[in-house]
Amino acid sequence: MNIRNTTAKEKMLKSIRQALLQKRDNPHPDFEDSPLYKDEEDGLDVTFAREFTNVSGKFIYCDGEIAVIENLIALVEELGVSKIFAWEPEVQELLKTYGFPFLRTDNDFDKAEVGITTCESLIARNGSIMISNANAGGRRLSIYPPVHIVFAKASQLVMDIRHAMKAIKEKYGNDLPSMITTITGPSRTADIEKMLVLGAHGPKDLYVFLIEDRF
Repeated sequence: MNIRNTTAKEKMLKSIRQALLQKRDNPHPDFEDSPLYKDEEDGLDVTFAREFTNVSGKFIYCDGEIAVIENLIALVEELGVSKIFAWEPEVQELLKTYGFPFLRTDNDFDKAEVGITTCESLIARNGSIMISNANAGGRRLSIYPPVHIVFAKASQLVMDIRHAMKAIKEKYGNDLPSMITTITGPSRTADIEKMLVLGAHGPKDLYVFLIEDRF
């Protein structure tokens, strides 16, 4: 090939081919296990609460089931809502035990004000919530109502998304849910005149009730 007629694209492709032929050891084999933040010494709950509130999430710590109901009653009164949907048996059992009113079917779902779900994991590093469609809430209950409340256990806290994915694989094996995703704060967009708008494509308010179960 005449070097004078070699295009920039051909030069780039040649360099890539040569690089692929050269086998080199990974210079950072332990990168994923190395600490990325100085404050990683903080507990997972502290790290998650900080990062979650930084993305406009609202964090509520509950030291037991009674605290869950007390905080839920206070929140419902503050928001002035009554159409609260809960489809997961675990959530329904908790609410029924303490006589908290909720809607258990999808009748009048177009009028839903609050959706209560559980989650797969809480990811401390970026304050995200991992959810799937494996539970009765499916895809709709965490997306449609303007207020989404997540009941999560402290034992579901993990540091990174890779730890959350490992937990999912251990839980479901080869029968993984068809939808696995993470939520990082309320729905938002800045497409219109660069102004941040919450609730554009989903819930405007996102709450995590962290239920202590580690002690």
